[in-house]
Amino acid sequence: MGAMKVLSLAAIACAGAFALMPTARAADIGVLCTGAARAALQELQPQFERASGHRLVVQYGLPPELVRKIDAGEPFDVLILSRDVRDLIERGKLAADSRTVLGRYGIGIAVPQGAPRPDVSTVDAFKRALLSAKAIATSGEGSSGRHVLTLLDRLGIAAEVKPKIKSGGPGSAAQFVARGEVDFAVIGRPPVIGVAGVEWAGLIPDELQSWLLFTAGLGTAAKEPAAGRALLQFLTSPAAVVVLRSKGLDPAP
Repeated sequence: MGAMKVLSLAAIACAGAFALMPTARAADIGVLCTGAARAALQELQPQFERASGHRLVVQYGLPPELVRKIDAGEPFDVLILSRDVRDLIERGKLAADSRTVLGRYGIGIAVPQGAPRPDVSTVDAFKRALLSAKAIATSGEGSSGRHVLTLLDRLGIAAEVKPKIKSGGPGSAAQFVARGEVDFAVIGRPPVIGVAGVEWAGLIPDELQSWLLFTAGLGTAAKEPAAGRALLQFLTSPAAVVVLRSKGLDPAP
């Protein structure tokens, strides 16, 4: 059975499940979403809106930016992050029973289409690739970008490599790669998968790897808690899982 047929069947099944749910008032759901999940959510949004009757009002940003918005009291219903939301639950920002694991992703290398792929098969090879590159992209304040900085310190090459790093807002790293402005990006797969002009070259060595969770949760001050929970339920439905996997997320253990 082809992938498109599987997706269509999953979407129909999900729509049927929502159709059986008690009819509720249509609501605008405020969503704060990590930029790494933009491609997946943009594909899932119309499916959810058709099935539920609700509407998503989405703001995208890097995780630290979204957390700053929450700390500043900006209203939201659902948060989707490219890291674990446990700390926000502990701080009372998200409902304790709402933590929803969407998948996980590893950090790897993305190169301009057709460009040579650097050897990152071992720790030493990865280190040499970083040192020999003229310019490197990362997600900056994104979850993978922050891990890359810890790796540079751990490998003892921070002074040499940090000046070569280019980063910016959500999606910037993929665009740097696509335009050939960097040799490669060290980043998670979700922000670069499907971007024209970018090829995924594989994961960094296991010894340096950090498998990062994609998680979501409901705001404790959500204005639309029932609709927000419906969205969280949808994000773990068969239709959503197919899309999330196609956008670079692996099943979480």
